[in-house]
Amino acid sequence: MDRKWWTLVVVCAATFMLLLDVTIVVVALPDIQSSLRTDFGEVQWVTDAYALSLAALLLTSGSLADRFGRRRLFLVGLVVFTAGSVLCAAAGSPAMLIWSRAAQGVGGSILFSTSLALLATNFHGRERGVAFGAWGAITGVSTALGPLLGGLITSGISWRGVFWVNLPIGIAAIALTAVRVDESRSPHPTRPDWPGFATFTLGLVALVYGLIRAGQEGWSDGRAWACFAIAVVALGVFVALEARLAHPMFDLGLFRIPTFVGGSTAAFAMNGSLFAMILYLTVYLQDDLGYSALQAGLRLLPIFATSMVAATVAGRVSSHVPVRLLIGPGLLLVGIGLLLMTRVDDHTSWSVLVPGFLVAGLGSGMVNPPLASTAVGVVPVHRSGMASGVNTTFRQIGIAVGIAAYGTLYASSLRQGHTVAHALDRLFVVAGSAAVIGGLLALTLIRSRDFVAHTPAREHREPVTEPAAS
Repeated sequence: MDRKWWTLVVVCAATFMLLLDVTIVVVALPDIQSSLRTDFGEVQWVTDAYALSLAALLLTSGSLADRFGRRRLFLVGLVVFTAGSVLCAAAGSPAMLIWSRAAQGVGGSILFSTSLALLATNFHGRERGVAFGAWGAITGVSTALGPLLGGLITSGISWRGVFWVNLPIGIAAIALTAVRVDESRSPHPTRPDWPGFATFTLGLVALVYGLIRAGQEGWSDGRAWACFAIAVVALGVFVALEARLAHPMFDLGLFRIPTFVGGSTAAFAMNGSLFAMILYLTVYLQDDLGYSALQAGLRLLPIFATSMVAATVAGRVSSHVPVRLLIGPGLLLVGIGLLLMTRVDDHTSWSVLVPGFLVAGLGSGMVNPPLASTAVGVVPVHRSGMASGVNTTFRQIGIAVGIAAYGTLYASSLRQGHTVAHALDRLFVVAGSAAVIGGLLALTLIRSRDFVAHTPAREHREPVTEPAAS
């Protein structure tokens, strides 16, 4: 088999592992909370620690990959993520689990920032559509299997098993990457932007911590507002730094490209709406309706199964249909699906959620494959590491901020004496509105003429020294 197809195999394996881990862990969170005797705020951090470390390091990882080699950084990411998974499985306290999840996020950031760049480097023309279609199908399969496998493993073994499952996948991907993937790097690499990394990380952590703190203590809490002030200052300094640098890790000039703005907005809206709400749906199904982890996973399956089917189709047609006609309508469907879920009340069963599950799943499957191509399609290949990193950063910021913000609204609603069902309905309205706004902006901003032609001649490859594929 040609080496570029081996590249697709390992990128898909890494993507499968990363996305499977997200949905597996969400289903296991109520069991983790009970086992480690932790509160809901720390449960939020189990998810947000991963998303934040991933978002904070993505841009730096992209520049490191362009400079030192994408295969080399991809290998580092596989090793760190796999080791972090082992530490999560062995965690004996909430603090250890949260820090281990952050370590997973470090490895995940490297994998995410290099995955799309590896595909963009190795595939061109019609083959690129095939590669991104396969990648999109894998995202659907992994997220579809996550709730089911998470429920089976958590109910049948324990929540620790959801982390052990990454070990064999990680080892196999490491071995294949070492012997079957070509090295590539940018011919014009830039130095890592450490001041930008520091201020960006501080701003994100302060923002999310402030939101979670406000959810726990109320909006009158002084520490929460102090965190918001730190976030504003740190992110303001970050923007000022990036505007002054000749080679920033986050090229603000990309925001002069309407399609890049539309793709980044869609990435934030997609993960900040439906995927951030999965945590609260899981809590509702298990803590309020009394379902086990397996039963909850089975009830969430319609979202991810529908998404898998839609992603497969969207990946195949994305090279023939303007991507805005997939991303924009897809996000609108996600929003409509979330709004359909507002029929929950204290006397309804979980089945009233099914129509919304199906519509939102269909929409998310339409969004993900073409959204990946907007990340690298508007820049030359040698800048694809940074561009894909920025797009995935917006995805992770969306889920981190979404989980924290919804947690604040959820806790506030419960403190006001509302039932869990009423609190959940408020979250559906906010999340659905965010998806609809994102869809409208995507339809308006994404333009076919912003995409650039990619050719292999622009990319620097190192001579192949590994054994040839048999």
